[in-house]
Amino acid sequence: MRLLATVLAVVLLGWATPAYADPLPSGDDVDYQLGGASDDIPDTVGIVVRDRRAAPMPGRFNVCYVNGFQTQPDEKRFWRGHWRLVLKDHGRAVVDSQWGEWLLDLRTPARRRALARIVGRWTERCARDGFDAVEYDNLDSFTRSRHLLSRDQATAFARLLVRRAHDAGLTAGQKNLASWDGTTVGYDFAVSEECGRWHECRRYHRSYGDQVLAIEYRRRDFDRTCAAYGEQWPVVLRDLDLTPDGRHRYC
Repeated sequence: MRLLATVLAVVLLGWATPAYADPLPSGDDVDYQLGGASDDIPDTVGIVVRDRRAAPMPGRFNVCYVNGFQTQPDEKRFWRGHWRLVLKDHGRAVVDSQWGEWLLDLRTPARRRALARIVGRWTERCARDGFDAVEYDNLDSFTRSRHLLSRDQATAFARLLVRRAHDAGLTAGQKNLASWDGTTVGYDFAVSEECGRWHECRRYHRSYGDQVLAIEYRRRDFDRTCAAYGEQWPVVLRDLDLTPDGRHRYC
C-alpha cells in the first residue's frame, strides 16, 4: 500500500510539472529582430526574438513579440472594429506618442477579459508557428495613459496574459516595469530594454536572477550592462530601428 502511494505521488508530481517550466537557454547570446528577421547571425546566438507575424528561426530558442498593452501602428483598422477596447480620453484614443500606438483599455475586468481573448489568440498562433516563448509589450503603458490606467489594472491584465501563454505551452516574458516583480503573477523571464541606461538592471536581477534578456541601444550603456551582468545574461547592442543590417554587438 505504501509503495502504491509513493508511485501515485510521483505520477501526480509529474503531471503537476508544467511544460513551460524550462528556463531560457544558458550561455547563449540573444538577437532582437523586431525590425526585420534575418538568419544571418553568429552561431553563438541561441535566442531570437521576432514579431508574431514572422516565422521562428529553426534551431534556436524563439521568443514571439506580441504588443499586448498597446496597438501596432499598422493595425488601426482592426482596432476600430474593437473600438470599445481602445482607451479614450474625451472620445479620442490615448496615444503613446513615441511609437504612435493606441493604448488598450484595461479599466474593467470585462474589458481585460475581452482583450485577453484577442491577445490569447495571437499567443496560440505563436505556439502553433513553433515559438518557444512570448514577450508581451509593454507592461508600463499605464504610465503614459494620462492617469486613466493604474498599475493594478495593468498587472491584473498581465496575469491573464501569462495564463494564456502557459495554456499555450509557452514561457512568458515581462517587458519593462522593472520596479515590479512579475514572477508574482507567473512571468518566467524578463525582457529589459535599456536597463543599463536607466540603472534598472539590479531590479530585474533581484526578481529573475539569470532569466533576463537585455537589449541596449547606446554603446556606453551596453558596456555597463555587459560589465555587470554579461556573465549571467544575454546582452545585445542594437540600433533603435532593430533592422536586419543594423548594429549587432554581444558581450
